[in-house]
Order: sequence, then C-alpha cells, then structure tokens
Amino acid sequence: MGNMKIKAKLKGDVVDVKVMAKHDMLTYDQAKKKGVDANFITHISAKANGKEVYDVSTSQFWSKDPQFKFSFKGAAAGDKVEITWTDLSGKTVTESKKIK
Repeated sequence: MGNMKIKAKLKGDVVDVKVMAKHDMLTYDQAKKKGVDANFITHISAKANGKEVYDVSTSQFWSKDPQFKFSFKGAAAGDKVEITWTDLSGKTVTESKKIK
C-alpha cells in the first residue's frame, strides 16, 4: 500500500481532491517522550498537467495520518493529479491518481 490515499473527481469544470497522507506526525513533545526525533510533514504540493494547483506549508499540529482536500480548475477526466509531501527528516513522497 502507498503512503497516500488519493481521490480526484471532476464535477463540472472543478476537480475535487481528497488526500490522506500516512504519517505518524510526531510532534516535538511526543518525540521527546519516546526518545526519538520529531518528524512531521512540513510541505505539500500538487500538480496537474505540469501546473502547480496546490501548495501549502504544514506544521506539527496536524494529527497522525492527516487528511486534507482542495479543488482546482484546468484538468479533465483521465488527467493525473500528482501529490508530493516532504517531512522534517527530508523524506519526500510523490504519488499520482487519475482524475475520474
């Protein structure tokens, strides 16, 4: 199974995207208690047809396996939306999903 669950549906001319990123999202406090380094997603972006359609910086205050959604215009059914996240450790994960 991947690191993300992605749903992308076209409604009229708007693509609605829902994402769940699988990540422990360890805050500094949680990490200290466990004796490990803090690690959480710090940046998320999305592209469709080579164009950036979503870009956000995130923090330790998101819960484990965070879910988020966004909408954009300029894509059709069958196109792909590509989601990338980067965490505090520098790990980057990119996955894509065809728009239905």
